[in-house]
Amino acid sequence: MAKVHDTSFSVYVSEEYPIRAYPSPAYRCNIACNSSTIGSIIPEPAIIQNRTDTSSRVNVISRSTDEYTKERSQDLQIFARPFVGAMDGHIDSISCMAKNPNHLTRIFSGSMDGDIRLWDIASRRTVCQFPGHQGAVQGLAVSTDGRVLVSCGTDSTVRLWGVPVSTLLEEDVSSDKSAVPLETYVWKNAFRAVDHQWNFDRFATGGAGVDIWNHNRSAPEQSFEWGTDTVVSIKFNPGQSDILATSASDRSIAIYDLRMGKPAAKFIMRTRTNSISWNPMEPINFTAANEDSNCYSFDSRKLNEAKMDIDYSPTGREFVTGSYDRTVRIFQYNGGHSREIYHTKRMQRVFCVKFSCDASYVISGSDDTNLRLWKAKASEQLGVLLPREQKKHEYNEAVKNRYKHLPEVKRIVRHRHLPKPVYKAAATLREMTESRRKKT
Repeated sequence: MAKVHDTSFSVYVSEEYPIRAYPSPAYRCNIACNSSTIGSIIPEPAIIQNRTDTSSRVNVISRSTDEYTKERSQDLQIFARPFVGAMDGHIDSISCMAKNPNHLTRIFSGSMDGDIRLWDIASRRTVCQFPGHQGAVQGLAVSTDGRVLVSCGTDSTVRLWGVPVSTLLEEDVSSDKSAVPLETYVWKNAFRAVDHQWNFDRFATGGAGVDIWNHNRSAPEQSFEWGTDTVVSIKFNPGQSDILATSASDRSIAIYDLRMGKPAAKFIMRTRTNSISWNPMEPINFTAANEDSNCYSFDSRKLNEAKMDIDYSPTGREFVTGSYDRTVRIFQYNGGHSREIYHTKRMQRVFCVKFSCDASYVISGSDDTNLRLWKAKASEQLGVLLPREQKKHEYNEAVKNRYKHLPEVKRIVRHRHLPKPVYKAAATLREMTESRRKKT
């Protein structure tokens, strides 16, 4: 016999007396049982046990256990848990990161105290430590085969490191976690950025100018200067390896072609561009992260038509940004609003962000000396999914995509809990934008 209690009524279910109800004149509720749901009790005439009761009617809604899937917390966005874990080990702010294109779970990080570390994302531990530079590490880049790491810093040196093969083969290297640089190149100016060419043993550095280096030479092969300000970001094009884009502290973005031996194009932004990232699937397009809290996407063929760090997903459909407002945001490549925004109470200003090589995770480095691992999809369930679970997730995504234009659905999908400073800054920005619109 099942019994359901409430302050205003009781319902008994048994074999001898199927249903006996003591209703309240104006009460309505839902009652759940193991195999069915008593839909509601309302003050209308009903017949119970061959007698007329003018006070209530009980509606029973049958439910098949074969077609019913229990709702779990992972199915709701409000219960999404994007934060996976933190990787602690640096003793100063993390300034840059680089992915190993030849290994899925390896990522390099450099800090302001000159320390460089190789991390295993799966175990969230340090695999190898590189005794880096005398000053801050400003840039990291890895060769296409994943065997050579290039680092540059404010001590005016460029160092080439051999990535230990034992770390790639998942062997235990706890006995010797330090590495020795293969080459050290000393130059006359400090460096702010570095990137490796996709097809050849060449890399580019940015500082007082743009220098093109070879692994086997101690001096630059080519040098470019366009203006007198410092180059703060540099990226090679993944489709045409002889083309690279740079940004400088004079608010300029420049395109260089190594085959021409001279700069190809240059334009000036309203604010300084902190980082540039090319779309790996559409290499004619790139996105710039600016000081004015916005990201701008450009077509390199039509530059006249038009945060701290930015990185594209390997699929080319999304990119991630890190900002001084202590948040990590994920954008669609053609969208104007962020799909996800991540933040924690302890995370400080975010200096660098990277997508994992399988586009499933996002790694962020911040001023609090920690690397943090996030899920690219906040409500995604970790681990192996059953076929029925996979079909259910695909169905839910299809339903949301079908009705995303409805105002109520759009409001629920875009709703996020934000820290008060971020919320106030967004409100101030909206007010400024509206004010400028009214003036025009």
